[in-house]
Amino acid sequence: MQDKTSKHAGAARKVSVLGAGAWGTAVAMALAQRHDVLLWGRNAGALQAMAAARENSYLPGYPFPDRLQVASDFEAALAHVAAPGSLLIAACPVAGLRPLLQSLQGRAIPNIVWLCKGFEYDTGLLPHQIVRAVLGDTVAGGALSGPSFAQEVAKGLPCALTIASASAELRACVVETAHGGNMRVYSSEDLVGVEVGGAVKNILAIATGAADGLGLGLNARAALITRGLAEITRLGVALGGQTETFMGLTGMGDLILTCTGDLSRNRRVGLGLAQGKALDVIVQELGHVAEGVPCAKAVRELAAKLGVEMPITNAVAGVLFDGDQPQAMVARLLSRDPRDE
Repeated sequence: MQDKTSKHAGAARKVSVLGAGAWGTAVAMALAQRHDVLLWGRNAGALQAMAAARENSYLPGYPFPDRLQVASDFEAALAHVAAPGSLLIAACPVAGLRPLLQSLQGRAIPNIVWLCKGFEYDTGLLPHQIVRAVLGDTVAGGALSGPSFAQEVAKGLPCALTIASASAELRACVVETAHGGNMRVYSSEDLVGVEVGGAVKNILAIATGAADGLGLGLNARAALITRGLAEITRLGVALGGQTETFMGLTGMGDLILTCTGDLSRNRRVGLGLAQGKALDVIVQELGHVAEGVPCAKAVRELAAKLGVEMPITNAVAGVLFDGDQPQAMVARLLSRDPRDE
C-alpha cells in the first residue's frame, strides 16, 4: 500500500453520495467541509426531516456543514456530478448495491466509489464483482474502506482510509477529494485484498464480542484477533489479494477497530449472543445493518468451495445459523489439533 497523498488537498469538486444512512451521511459531512456535496436517499420524508433539522437522526448532535445538501430526487443527484472530475459515491449496504447499480445502467457514469463491506448474500460476490457484472468494464470503480466509525467521522475526529481501484485516475481523484483536514487517504491497487479485509473482519468482530460477553478475558480477545487475521489473509490470498494488504488499514486496522470498539455493530451482535439473546432480537435492537451476520454464511460457503481453512468463521456461522451456543463455539475452537503458526 503506497501513500499517494499530496501535501495539500485538491480543488473543490461536486460529490453525490447515494445512501443517507449513518456512514454515507458521515462521509458526506466530511467531504462537505471542502466540496459541494449532495446526499441522496430513497425516503423522501426522512430527507425532508434531515433538511429541516440539518442533521441525520442516525447521528444526532452533529449538524450538517453548509455545503451539504440533501435530496430524494435521484435525477438531481446524478445531475450534480455530471461535470468531469465529479465523484459519485454509493453508500448502501451490500444487499442494496446491485439494485442501486441497476438504476445507473445506461447512464453516462464516469466513475463510482462504494463504501459497503461484505459479500453479496446470494452470489458470494465482492462489491467490485457486482459493479462489473451490472455496469461492465467501462466505468472506473473503487472501494473506499478502512477503520472508521460513522460517529467519529461525523464529529470530525481523525481517521485514515484507503481507496482501492485498478484505475490510477480514479485513485488520484478520490485522494484529491477526500484527503485533507482530519481525514488521511491512502491508495492501493489491491481491490480484492481491501474488500476481503473489510468484509471478513465483521465476522471476527462477532466472535470477539461473544468472547468478551462470556468473560473470557483479554488474552482470548488477542488470540481471536490474531488468528482471525490469519483467516482473512488465507481467504484473501486465495481470491487473488496481496498478503501485505492485510497488514494495513483495511486488514489489521479495520479488524482491530471492529473487534474492540464499543461503537461496532458486529461486536454488539456477539455481546448479545453471549447474553443468550435471539439473533432477530439483537438485530432489531441495533436498528442498523450488521454486515457480519449474512457475511458469515457467504464466507463459510465460499471458504468450503475454495478449500480455505476458516475455523473461527465456521464457528460464528454455527452460532448464527445452526443453533450452536457461544460456549460450544469456544470449546470447539480450543479443542482443535495444535499446529504451526
